[in-house]
Amino acid sequence: MSSTRSSDGTGIGYTRSGEGPSLILVGGAFQYRAIDQSTAELAGRLAPAFSVFHYDRRGRGESGDSAPYSVEREVEDLDALISEAGGSAFVFGMSSGGALALEGAARGLAITKLALYEPPFALDENSHDAPDDFLERLTELNADGRPGDAVEYFLTTGLGMPREMVAEMRGAPVWPGFEAVAHTLVYDTMLMDGQDALVADRVPTITQPVLLLDGGASPPWAAAAVDRLAELLPHAERRTLAGQTHDVAADALAPVLEDFFSATVRV
Repeated sequence: MSSTRSSDGTGIGYTRSGEGPSLILVGGAFQYRAIDQSTAELAGRLAPAFSVFHYDRRGRGESGDSAPYSVEREVEDLDALISEAGGSAFVFGMSSGGALALEGAARGLAITKLALYEPPFALDENSHDAPDDFLERLTELNADGRPGDAVEYFLTTGLGMPREMVAEMRGAPVWPGFEAVAHTLVYDTMLMDGQDALVADRVPTITQPVLLLDGGASPPWAAAAVDRLAELLPHAERRTLAGQTHDVAADALAPVLEDFFSATVRV
């Protein structure tokens, strides 16, 4: 395991594989290297063409944490990885990691190309609406030492998953891994709470080439989100991966990312 230091001194753990142009993978909610086999597989498939950085976002896995949390600190974490990668990098963001990657690009990080898979912006009537006190309640559950309940609350009340499905998940082998990062669900919620200003004000200022992806079998909110981003980004390419859901397969995603990041930018 390798690590670097963010601006506030927080250690950020990562794995580097392959040779070639630097590509940083930014995970979404719950994702970190100890339990995230799908991103590890994606990194392996991309490593023949790129120097791939797969890292744990702050508060997860082998990365540290520092209070209080802010989106700015997570942007600084990404900036530290970019410095470690040589000063500039391609970036792929999965789900809420896509929102973080957009924040980084809008704030001037040295991201040369950006690809996003289904950033969870609530931009149409099909989006699930969490209650106004969702962040407060999620924070309370974590503060009360109830990480399992926090995870369940995030999945059901936050994401709209059926309670019966989540009840079954609590017995799955991966559940303790979810509980270990339950406190970071507050971070992802704070990140997504800023979506209105990000989409309306900062996204249109991003001038890098951006690839926007969704799955053909994903719910309608995913297509609505990437459609809206495609309208706002000056240099966006939009694609749908047939048959894929939010849990996208590495073998479907990797060739598309390789083609995009390898293509020569025309100016």
